[in-house]
Amino acid sequence: MRAVRYHDHGGTDVLTLEEADRPEPGPEELLVRVEAAGINPVDTYFREGSYPLPELPWIPGSDAAGEVAAVGDSVEAFAVGDRVYATGLGREEQGTCAEYVAVPAELAAPLPDAVEYDAAAALALVGTTAWQAFVDHGEVAPGDEVLVHGGNGGVGHIAVQLARAMGATVTATAAPEYHDRLRSLGAEHVVDYARDDLTDAIESVATPDVILGTVANQTIATDAEVAADRGRIVAIGNTEPTVAVPMGPGKFNDLRFQAMSMFNTPDTGDVLGKLAGLVARDDIEPVIAERYGLDGVAEAHQTVVGESFLGKLVVEP
Repeated sequence: MRAVRYHDHGGTDVLTLEEADRPEPGPEELLVRVEAAGINPVDTYFREGSYPLPELPWIPGSDAAGEVAAVGDSVEAFAVGDRVYATGLGREEQGTCAEYVAVPAELAAPLPDAVEYDAAAALALVGTTAWQAFVDHGEVAPGDEVLVHGGNGGVGHIAVQLARAMGATVTATAAPEYHDRLRSLGAEHVVDYARDDLTDAIESVATPDVILGTVANQTIATDAEVAADRGRIVAIGNTEPTVAVPMGPGKFNDLRFQAMSMFNTPDTGDVLGKLAGLVARDDIEPVIAERYGLDGVAEAHQTVVGESFLGKLVVEP
């Protein structure tokens, strides 16, 4: 099969499109013929060597959507020919930027006919991340006010829609060129993230019960100022090794801070199934900013961390 691999850690120049052995599914795995794969910033961190890998060479990619080509002996929930999508690959198992991928059955879910493969690949990792933030940690309830930082990002644009589908009123931060699109996706208010008076701008439109911070060290002080009493602040990333939590507002407003990892989503298959249902009902629309072939994975890796866009990047082998 054709696959993108790297034999050493480094920049995008280590990514090569080459022939590789088609994987054989283990007893509890599916072999999936990949129709679409998602590109995420975390893929570049593994490539650079920031996170450990079991071996080299390595195929990058966390997300895949496609058709089951074979099943392991212990798999009962899936059959050859099923439409599926999955996430959580590319860390302990080889990744998804290939024509085929072996997927642990617990990381996969059936894909309704109403959901296209490219949309599913764009949804998988960011959708489970948003779900964990709002369902498991933020405990978003109907009537809540929710603030999503970086609303145009992969996680952000899904989080806006998920919060709206959960009955919340959503405020997002983003660059001005994304404001109209985010409103069409369900944001009631959109604020320019670069405003000098960001705290005042948010306070003028919302008192968030739940806040999703995608770069925690850049927003935590503002979040502590604007959050409602007993507010929940969930952080999924930062650009510094430590984050100073301002204790004044947090102490007096009884705030709860939660740092989370997108690697620890429980019940991945179940969550993927629920997310696919939301897409099938048009409650969530995964936005695809750009499509690439396998020969464009290096370019996609550059774009996902180096450029601004709304939505996700997708590879179609």
